[in-house]
Amino acid sequence: MRAVTRFAGNTVVAVAGVAAGAAFQAAPAAAATPTMPSLVAYVRSGDVYASKGATETRLTTGGGWSRPRFSPDGKSIALLKAGQLWTMKADGSAKRRLTTRAAAGPSWAPDGRTIAFASLSCTGGPGVYRISATGTGAKPAVVFPSSCKEQDLPDEAAATKAAATGSLIDRLRYDDAVAWSPDGTRVAFRGGDCESIYDACLTIGTVATGGEKTVAAYGGGSLQNSGFAVVPSWRPDGAKLAWTAWQLGETAADNQPVHVVEYDVATGAKRNVGAGQDREMAYVDKARGVLTGNHSGSSWIMVINLTTGARTPFHPGSQPNVQPTR
Repeated sequence: MRAVTRFAGNTVVAVAGVAAGAAFQAAPAAAATPTMPSLVAYVRSGDVYASKGATETRLTTGGGWSRPRFSPDGKSIALLKAGQLWTMKADGSAKRRLTTRAAAGPSWAPDGRTIAFASLSCTGGPGVYRISATGTGAKPAVVFPSSCKEQDLPDEAAATKAAATGSLIDRLRYDDAVAWSPDGTRVAFRGGDCESIYDACLTIGTVATGGEKTVAAYGGGSLQNSGFAVVPSWRPDGAKLAWTAWQLGETAADNQPVHVVEYDVATGAKRNVGAGQDREMAYVDKARGVLTGNHSGSSWIMVINLTTGARTPFHPGSQPNVQPTR
């Protein structure tokens, strides 16, 4: 029997019969490194690696790199260097900085021509911008909030609110990674107009209209909780959206450790997947994902079966992203 609990006003179904807020699935047993259908990029000790199986390739050196994201054709990677937006080829060559504006968590448009990223908006909270992936001297343009489109951009030197050190919760709380939907019509991002009601929230914004829909919220309004929802990721067919969440509930029974939530875009249904402390999930396909989890006392990329919840260690690291396959 699957266990059901209440989470921020919505029903959440925990995988493998484990109630949300209780102990999650046990740590995985030792297993051979799985073989993936395409490259998985991830970060270890500040550098980016890529692998499809037992062997891996180091793509950057010197540290300070984060949040790698493959282009739709799989030939390039957008990533951050010391909090600014860069691109490189999928083999690590041809590194190029796109903007000096402080940036967070990039995401490619499905046509591969532009990249969305988060940075300080005219409202003082996180906003979403887009910039040409190929143009020289390109300037970012506002996507969200739409009310900022007619305003001057904040100074490029202005840093986004972040917590680079401290506990896992502190590091994740203000992670402003964004996710462009596979059909190009929507962007998921932390914050938005919902911040005028809630202490923390996650939004799906419609690019064409500027409209926003709140899909997760904490504190404020009628919610007697605190927490966050960050690092969104779309399933390749656009039917599901996953994110990393944490909740301090009104009572201890409502507490949720850092975990992954999967959201059905059509129905609004939510469920927890994986184990406690799992985070930053990226989809491989409808049946599998890769995420950051705890294994052997450190952060590892884990391959997760989204039906059974079974988790298999892949490589040490965090912040995984999957190269699209055609």
